Amino acid sequence: MALKYIVLLTFLLVVLTPSQTKAQVTPTRPLIGVSTLITINGTIFCSLNGTIVVNGSNPTPPFANAQVNLVCGRNVIASTRTNEAGAFTLIVNAIRGFLASLLSSCRIVVATPLSTCNATLPSTGNLTGSLVLVNVTPQGITVGLGHIAIRVG
Repeated sequence: MALKYIVLLTFLLVVLTPSQTKAQVTPTRPLIGVSTLITINGTIFCSLNGTIVVNGSNPTPPFANAQVNLVCGRNVIASTRTNEAGAFTLIVNAIRGFLASLLSSCRIVVATPLSTCNATLPSTGNLTGSLVLVNVTPQGITVGLGHIAIRVG
């Protein structure tokens, strides 16, 4: 009789004890939310279209130490500076639906005048460029700088 009670008590302890294991979820695509990061990469050169141009053996130099802004509508969302090679990286926290808005209504604007980089270039106007989706991984989203050109005014 005592054996029945021991078996029953053991059974109840096993069944009624809450599980201590926690499930781990590995998303197959990034979850657009507070924890998803969007990385924006690009390189700016000292030219009217912001790209490298080769004239004979003299390629366009990079636009070092230029202020680069991520502008959505009329608001500056994030800023950084280019390094010596003209490259920049901006990291933005995503919110639900932000990626579509980022690609359609946001742009990269180089706030530093072109004449700072090359005295023969205009001192008015900004280099401005569109954004393109480059890569989507479980770790986040990478966006790159698309076509860039001088915008006067």
